[in-house]
Amino acid sequence: MTFAISWIGAFAVAAPQLLRHTPLSKTTGILMFPAMLLGPSLTGVILTMIVDGKSGLRDLVHRIFGRRIPGRWYAAFLIPPALIVVLLLVLERFLSPEYAPNHFLTGIFFGVPAGLLEEIGWTGYVFPKMRRRNSALAASVLLGLLWGTWHLPVINYLGTATPHGRYWFPFFLVFTVAMTAMRVLICWLYSNTASVLLAQLMHISSTGSLVIFSPPRVTAAQEVMWYGLYAALLWLVAGLVVRVYGKDFTALRQ
Repeated sequence: MTFAISWIGAFAVAAPQLLRHTPLSKTTGILMFPAMLLGPSLTGVILTMIVDGKSGLRDLVHRIFGRRIPGRWYAAFLIPPALIVVLLLVLERFLSPEYAPNHFLTGIFFGVPAGLLEEIGWTGYVFPKMRRRNSALAASVLLGLLWGTWHLPVINYLGTATPHGRYWFPFFLVFTVAMTAMRVLICWLYSNTASVLLAQLMHISSTGSLVIFSPPRVTAAQEVMWYGLYAALLWLVAGLVVRVYGKDFTALRQ
């Protein structure tokens, strides 16, 4: 349902240019993404009502608005911006000034609708169901791969070196690897707090940080490289989480 609603919505936005056989403009690519956000949000709500009934819907609302979150978990929001800024500053210093991080502060607003709407489905509905038959780690990795693939219609319009030309598929691969690691971190937060709101805020931090700090002058090849390095750093953090908390993310090891 999520893929159908999202991809049909993206196609509807792009249809006028596709039918005229003209290349999609960057503006069209950007506008496709809001249409895609209806997929996970609507599907999460609809399936919650069908599968879990009114009580499930009340529980979903409670997990968004009613959970008290211990203050220490908010520190996790610093992971995406810290990794991105440090990585880009190192690349700027030792490779090229083109890697200098941007300071597009209003970019945080691109992350807000993505985080608030997507996580209703990904964390509010799908992850708890998947975790019933799998470890939290296995469920989060599989969900992360699906999440990365879900971005496919707009992958050429993510990042700053758009469109990516012949590098679109390598960019899709490194983007999906990075988002899978980020999904592990989001699921780790949820597993310890049962707060969909915390997952939404972490998603906002992730997307917002990429929009704010992504270097605006890199080539497509350079963007693939720094996204790949960012993915590696995210996986180092995710690996540390598994090392400390175990495959179910909640068994804190001494």
